[in-house]
Amino acid sequence: MQTKTEHITCLIIGSGPAGYTAAIYAARADLKPVLYTGLTPGGQLTETTEVDNFPGYPKGITGPELMEDLKAQAERFGTQVRFGLVTKADLNASPKRVWVDETTEITADTVIISTGASAKWIGLENETRLRMSAGGVSACAVCDGFFFKGQDVAIVGAGDTAAEEATYLSKLCKKVYMIVRRGEMRASKAMQQRVKNTPNIEILWDSETLDILGKDTVEGAIVKNNKTNETRTLNITGFFVAIGHNPNTAIFKGQLDMDELGYLHVVPGSTKTNIEGVFAVGDCADKTYRQAVTAAGSGCMGALDAERYLASAGVH
Repeated sequence: MQTKTEHITCLIIGSGPAGYTAAIYAARADLKPVLYTGLTPGGQLTETTEVDNFPGYPKGITGPELMEDLKAQAERFGTQVRFGLVTKADLNASPKRVWVDETTEITADTVIISTGASAKWIGLENETRLRMSAGGVSACAVCDGFFFKGQDVAIVGAGDTAAEEATYLSKLCKKVYMIVRRGEMRASKAMQQRVKNTPNIEILWDSETLDILGKDTVEGAIVKNNKTNETRTLNITGFFVAIGHNPNTAIFKGQLDMDELGYLHVVPGSTKTNIEGVFAVGDCADKTYRQAVTAAGSGCMGALDAERYLASAGVH
């Protein structure tokens, strides 16, 4: 298949709060950004019904509406937002080269990567159904815990994130069941002690979730003890999954520095990667906070870093 080639000043790979914010700043700096959305325009927030913690929306807003607002704002300043997936990249080339859907070759003076991260799920049918319908299944306790104030919930996971989110939920919820697959946690000793010392957290060791109950919203979960084979039904209204995320960075492996999980390394206090002119923003480079507002902030940083790089290189 013959490819067509195009050169642009500022290429943004991925949408979401980071990508769209980068686009707003880049467009206002007259970098004429082109943004490719990826297969999920708007990113993870398009799967979130209510967003109550993004500044500027006192009555809250849905995730898809928030993403449409950010997209419209980016387009207002001249950003070209295109649906497409970057399938290959040669970032060491000068200028940078990427291929979109294997039909379009783009050369770019700067590249801002905002490909995000995808939450890992257990894989249960009802988990997917209730997650997609915003029925009480979530991968972010900080985002959605508020909606379950005074209720009983469960969280799956055994690492630092799961322990931290269980502790967070314990301050809001009446009861928190922590479902741990093995007889021990991977979390740090300090985090484990915090969980064990919290009275309203009950740890279910050697356990896995067989099913999540409920037609429109979560009404319970069936949990099996792998050692005794006994099953137990938890009366819960919220189900949180904290078994990790996969950063969407596979196509940059071998080019950009990343950790063992695939999160891109940036120079502290900036969005600069190990390749000049390439910047990483949002969840693909952040495994600590993973919030819409922090992603948006890093998107702003990425655009400013790109503008300064171009100015120093005499391109802009």
